[in-house]
Amino acid sequence: MRGNPPVLAKTKNILVLNGPNLNMLGVRQPEVYGSDTLQDIAKACAAKGKALGLGVDFRQSNIEGELVTWIQQARGRDAGIVINPAAYGHTSIALLDALTLAELPVIEVHLSNIHRREPFRHSTYISQIATGVICGLGAQGYLLALEAMANLVTPKKAR
Repeated sequence: MRGNPPVLAKTKNILVLNGPNLNMLGVRQPEVYGSDTLQDIAKACAAKGKALGLGVDFRQSNIEGELVTWIQQARGRDAGIVINPAAYGHTSIALLDALTLAELPVIEVHLSNIHRREPFRHSTYISQIATGVICGLGAQGYLLALEAMANLVTPKKAR
């Protein structure tokens, strides 16, 4: 025997969460949110994750408590969280608390540029603890978030 067999790297899983009304993408205000459906974005994220060596667990809920539960479950299981909190970003201290408790890198994504919209959309609770925020780039923002997450969770030697 010529040494130890190579150790296969365990795929790092990224939880991608989507908040309320995002299940209506493609129908809801395409001039603001684009024409991609959430299913289109999920497929693109799965392909991007595979290319980056990441597992992608893509979920959506209109229920704040369900999002909180998924975030809590990510602690110790997932390598990071990409979240489009939608309207909950502007209102949910519960999501902020859960993301803080998860102790994982967090990238916040918004399809539209929240800074070019109504004043109440200009800030989010999530951005207070997010490692990074991507807004205004449509569905591409999710793919950029996965690239950034790959850099955050993959040791430099493995890249």
